[in-house]
Amino acid sequence: MHKYSAPGALRTRTAPALIALAIAALAALTVPSLAPAAPKAAVLTFTTAEVGAAGNPSVGIVPFDDAVYRSCAEAPESPEKPCQQVGAVKYGFGIGKLEVTVGQYVAFLNTVDPKGADRRKLWSSDESSTAWPRFGQIDFSADARSGRHYEVATPAWANKPYGFANFLRSARFANSLYNGDLLAKKKSSANGFDYVTYKVRLSRQTERGMYDMSERAMTRSKRAGFVIPSQDEWIKSAYYDRSGGGTFSYWKYPTNAGVFGDNTATAPVQATLDPSNGNVTNAASQPLAIFHAMNTTPPSWCPASFSAEACATVNPLKLDAENYAKAFAGSLGTVGQAGTLGPWGTLDQGGNAVEWTDTITPPPFGVKGKRVWRRLHGGIANAPVYQLWLSAIGLNPQDNAFFTATYPWLGIRIGVVGDLRPGK
Repeated sequence: MHKYSAPGALRTRTAPALIALAIAALAALTVPSLAPAAPKAAVLTFTTAEVGAAGNPSVGIVPFDDAVYRSCAEAPESPEKPCQQVGAVKYGFGIGKLEVTVGQYVAFLNTVDPKGADRRKLWSSDESSTAWPRFGQIDFSADARSGRHYEVATPAWANKPYGFANFLRSARFANSLYNGDLLAKKKSSANGFDYVTYKVRLSRQTERGMYDMSERAMTRSKRAGFVIPSQDEWIKSAYYDRSGGGTFSYWKYPTNAGVFGDNTATAPVQATLDPSNGNVTNAASQPLAIFHAMNTTPPSWCPASFSAEACATVNPLKLDAENYAKAFAGSLGTVGQAGTLGPWGTLDQGGNAVEWTDTITPPPFGVKGKRVWRRLHGGIANAPVYQLWLSAIGLNPQDNAFFTATYPWLGIRIGVVGDLRPGK
């Protein structure tokens, strides 16, 4: 008589629980999470020139002298400017065909500093277009959403070299690449040169990797990966001619063999820039580089969004217009547009932005202190052509914050050592 009462009672008791579970499951599917999604890491593409001829000979140079020697044994003695053997590299490597651009550095900033806290001092306010209309490359917005605090100041800057790098910023950029995901690698050839194009999803990890940033004088800690080129790697890629051209197989300029000892007679042509966007306008004149030739109008431009008065007067150093014009004559041009290929197929190793190497060097003669000094090379848009010479081996403290914020021609060129493979 009550045969079916127990199952009926069971259904009555469990129905509310089942309904509650169903509602909870539906809510989980339809109600979005209140926690904001983490911004995606940027994906960057770099093309490197492949530099071979492993075990090439070095040459001797005296800093900033218009000469080259088979070895330092043949060079004159100078306690203040001792000869250096440079350019020999025992292994093959890759070096960026182009300098790191403003657009690439902005992508790096938004990846590694999505909240805009800038704890690693990867950006300074002098880099903004508000503080520096003519040279400000990157603007910052505190009110932007996560991963969007940094932006290219104006579209014309996107493909110019990033110009406010110190070595610490450069090393952290390399670490982000090193720790990132190598998504693709493609080999190619053009104009008799070999290239490799890498597609990398950046990592937010900048403190370890190729360089251990906790060390005061950090050096490479891995045998393979993305690096800041050494002085010898940089010099070999810019000046060493595997076909034996130049003098002792070395060019005087990264643009052409030139003639050592002729001062500027065989120098490249100075580039001219569109005054509103910085594009090179005389690429038909070869060899060509972005530097300031003596007794000429310097290569310069200012974003069209600013008035001529703002471009000529507003600067973070509060210099008057006359002194400002003298101190900051040349501007960075669009990467690669000078069009002159070096002996391994790179562009702009002569002129545009001077570039860091990871080579540690003693401080200048007579300078004392515990700062770590590193070599730079390549000349700048504001400098005479002798800064493009093989012997123009500059140096600077790796962490010179004032210099970084007030010298808008400090660039980065990425290198690659070892055989990198996607997915590993």
